[in-house]
Amino acid sequence: MDFAPRPSAYRYPGASAMIDVASGASAQAATARAASPPLENRVKFQDGTIVSALGQGSWHLAQGRHSQTDEEEALRTGLALGMMLIDTAEMYNDGRSEELINHVIADQRDRVFLLSKVLPDHTKADGIVRACEASLARLGTDHLDLYLLHWRNRDTDLSGVVAAFESLRERGKIRAWGVSNFKVSDMEDLFDVPDGHRCATNQVLYNLGSRRIELDLLPWCEQHGMPVMAYSPLGGSALVSDPALARIAAERDCSATAVALAWALRGGNIIAIPESGSKRHVKENAVALSLTLTPQELEILEAAHPVGSGDVLRSLLDRSKRWVRSFRNAL
Repeated sequence: MDFAPRPSAYRYPGASAMIDVASGASAQAATARAASPPLENRVKFQDGTIVSALGQGSWHLAQGRHSQTDEEEALRTGLALGMMLIDTAEMYNDGRSEELINHVIADQRDRVFLLSKVLPDHTKADGIVRACEASLARLGTDHLDLYLLHWRNRDTDLSGVVAAFESLRERGKIRAWGVSNFKVSDMEDLFDVPDGHRCATNQVLYNLGSRRIELDLLPWCEQHGMPVMAYSPLGGSALVSDPALARIAAERDCSATAVALAWALRGGNIIAIPESGSKRHVKENAVALSLTLTPQELEILEAAHPVGSGDVLRSLLDRSKRWVRSFRNAL
């Protein structure tokens, strides 16, 4: 697909995003436009690949919460509305999420940006290669567009992980690789190993109710030209029913989920991957691609959900860890 990058305009804690005031189009019209995301709602990876800023998650799919038919139809609806990135992992319901996605993409693989994740317990010896081959088999494809390390354990050998990822990339099994749930200190460790700078993205928790990464990881990734992928961008049911979100949604004639997603996408360096097994909810989510919040709306939302003091403390602890390491390296 011929996509175009979105200009970066993120402003960090204490300030609203630098964005234009939206025209206030109706939710119905916005959904109709979502099939071709506007240029400002696309994100560019360092290798030049460009994707819609809104993708689709699959963590709880294939677990019986909805029928398989409904979940497959929800994913197809998302693809039709321009949400071409689909995220999954080998651990999601023991691979059943990948198998469900296989049924959805079988006749349109070339249109889909597909990513999966490997468990840290599978990173020793040839474990990453075997895990990748198993995911490819379940997904019914010969390659992944992106392959992530799901999280880092204390004994994870980052140099070995990167070497395995690079081998898979050179063999055409994956197009790019990245990480998930990495703090800034983890990212710095990663960049210290050979080819660690080839990391395409870091997938982390981020939503209006969980803003810790604004303190350190978001600016770090932007400084290094790396998009951040936000999982659970809608938070829990309490966040979606938040009065501030509901009020703005009513004024904009859209769902609270669309407002929450528009907030997450406001900076230009974020790819959000909400999950839904419902076609109706997917359509509501897609409205975010055509929804630009005003500076006043952003201020209302961020005042209602400030960065927590616990998040500040955890960020300071990680910063201290990095400082100590730098001091030791200087000795």
